[in-house]
Amino acid sequence: MSVREFVVLGTASQVPTRHRNHNGYLLRWDGEGILFDPGEGTQRQMLRAGVAAHDINRICITHFHGDHSLGLAGVIQRINLDQVPHPVTAHYPASGQKFFDRLRYATAYRETVPLREEPVAADGVLAQGSSYVLEARLLSHPVESFGYRITEPDGRRMVPELLARYGIKGPDVGRIQREGRLGEVTLDEVSEPRPGQRFAFVMDTRLCPGVDALAEGCDMLVIESTFLDEDERLATDHGHLTAGQAARVARDAGVRHLVLTHFSQRYTDPAEFERQARAAGFEGELTVAADLVRVPLPKRG
Repeated sequence: MSVREFVVLGTASQVPTRHRNHNGYLLRWDGEGILFDPGEGTQRQMLRAGVAAHDINRICITHFHGDHSLGLAGVIQRINLDQVPHPVTAHYPASGQKFFDRLRYATAYRETVPLREEPVAADGVLAQGSSYVLEARLLSHPVESFGYRITEPDGRRMVPELLARYGIKGPDVGRIQREGRLGEVTLDEVSEPRPGQRFAFVMDTRLCPGVDALAEGCDMLVIESTFLDEDERLATDHGHLTAGQAARVARDAGVRHLVLTHFSQRYTDPAEFERQARAAGFEGELTVAADLVRVPLPKRG
């Protein structure tokens, strides 16, 4: 049975706190795992969250500030120590190649697992498979930063009432799905469109076109909200979003489940991020992320 869930490993911005580790997130998508922004301490957080190195198929780094990448060295070495039985692909800003190289070879270890380097230089599709398309969009931050979006291809849902009307049952259901027709009956006559799921991961950025493009129509949007609205000027100066800005992006994009994360250590009341997001008009499902929580993706619409 397929599993699609978002596992939060860390939620702190820049400086960890007693209750928040540096960033780190794993998206489970059917049989694959995509690790986003492994900050310092990610390897230990994986252990606490029940995430194994074997679960990682891709690593996606938005940018090379330490709270989003310093854990990469340990994660890569753990992948090799555990002799993960499949290749792992790493996506990261091409402009940060020297930082990736330093982290990949920070210390001596034995390489046992192929690590494919696929740096990101511009907007566009990074990978395409049967269950999703992975793409990147440029964001607005003091260093080059990219956000990531995963889109499942649209499909069709079989409608039991329509199948019964045409007397289609048993193995014939699978046949019409595969071949698109059974005798004079077409697939369209016994099914309805089923939009594919959409997920986006947006870290350090100001408001910009890339944020809107990534968020559009998402079932789940994971987005930074480093600051509260009263510190909007500070957020803009440092290349970040506020809770209200993130929520308005989600509202206008039709997001179904909004996950706020990447919180400044200056704030002690997480509930204030939810209050400001609701005040901004977002009415969908809302999670203020905490370390080690698991958030299932919404069921397909």
